[in-house]
Amino acid sequence: MTDNAWDNLQRGDSEAIWHPYAPAVGGPDVFPVVSASGVRLELADGRQLIDGMASWWCAIHGYNHPVLNRAVESQLHAVSHVMFGGLTHPPAVKLAQMLVKLTPPGLDRVFFSDSGSVAVEVAMKMAIQYWHGLNRPEKHKLLALRNGYHGDTIGAMSLCDPVTGMHYLFGDTLPKQLFAPAPQCSFDGPCTDAEMAEITTLLSDHSHEIAAVVLEPIVQGAGGMRFYSPEYLVKVRALCDHYDVLLIFDEIATGFGRTGKLFALEHAGVVPDILCLGKALTGGYMTLAATLCNERICSGISNSEAGAFMHGPTFMANPLACATAIASIQLLLSQPWQRTVQRLQTELAAGLAPARKLESVAEVRTLGAIGVIELKEPVDMRVVQPLFVERGVWVRPFGKLVYAMPPYVMGSADVATLTAAMVDVVAQL
Repeated sequence: MTDNAWDNLQRGDSEAIWHPYAPAVGGPDVFPVVSASGVRLELADGRQLIDGMASWWCAIHGYNHPVLNRAVESQLHAVSHVMFGGLTHPPAVKLAQMLVKLTPPGLDRVFFSDSGSVAVEVAMKMAIQYWHGLNRPEKHKLLALRNGYHGDTIGAMSLCDPVTGMHYLFGDTLPKQLFAPAPQCSFDGPCTDAEMAEITTLLSDHSHEIAAVVLEPIVQGAGGMRFYSPEYLVKVRALCDHYDVLLIFDEIATGFGRTGKLFALEHAGVVPDILCLGKALTGGYMTLAATLCNERICSGISNSEAGAFMHGPTFMANPLACATAIASIQLLLSQPWQRTVQRLQTELAAGLAPARKLESVAEVRTLGAIGVIELKEPVDMRVVQPLFVERGVWVRPFGKLVYAMPPYVMGSADVATLTAAMVDVVAQL
């Protein structure tokens, strides 16, 4: 692409497009991508970037994968989209059966939606409609964890941290939920009774109005990239059972191998009543999410006065997306993905370790294919983003976090380049 074409592309973007979490005018530079293959993004000026973000954690197989390409092309010639009200199609049925088989026993019903945020909205509505169907409409509040993140739509925003989260500006308009402290127990450590004291009190005092506890198992993602003990999940499940409250797991970021288990809940052996999946579901090719629930939820809603679950996205169970998801899951399971993720964890840990010596760094941590450098002060995106591009890597920090969640297909040499760039840029900051 010529310099003039590059300038025209950037000018057109700045005049017409509003990017996420950025001002419409005067925001940080954006970098035009014209193609992508494997773990590399090619910019319009010919530069190539090693993608350390897997396009916000979803492109686990990298880009332009022949298996996923064939899945899209094949389905395109059959049916690209059809409404899901009153109709069904083979990719949706096969994908639902796969998800039921892969997830823990009991999660036997699948509701498809468009995105992770909507999957969380669906879970919230399932929980509330369930209790309404049991003539207990007073159980309509949700109990979430501080430092959590569950999406950008109104309902999902109400579950994000109300103080430190990205959505504090909307506090006066969001539904008022309850919040327990973020788990402080480390991933490899125990979870004491003292750690559970406040959430226990909240459930004891408010179980009459709480429909469900909602949390991200093991890894709190965009709320801080924090890892915590699997024992916490075991104790929360016991509390929910004791106080007759549903349990919702948001595995949109952690599902499909990111933490070293196919689903993060497997670290604890705990089964929620409702499970949200998304992001890596289609290998990053297109948007699709799923909310799974148990027979208790399904029967409670179906046998109620309404007789139906009151939700129905236009592009629900899109055939192209379902076919691609099937191919992505089959591709993942056909490979030694556990060894691959373990290798990535080892290499991320080794590559990021030098950052611990830097004065600006508060902590360095890794789990599965997640590597995090937490700084003492927030980064300036206008400064930090071009520094990474100059080093040939794509890393998108936020707040105090400089982190990587690379595609699983990233080789050792590229991981070394990625982590070296992260440490180098942090050192400059």
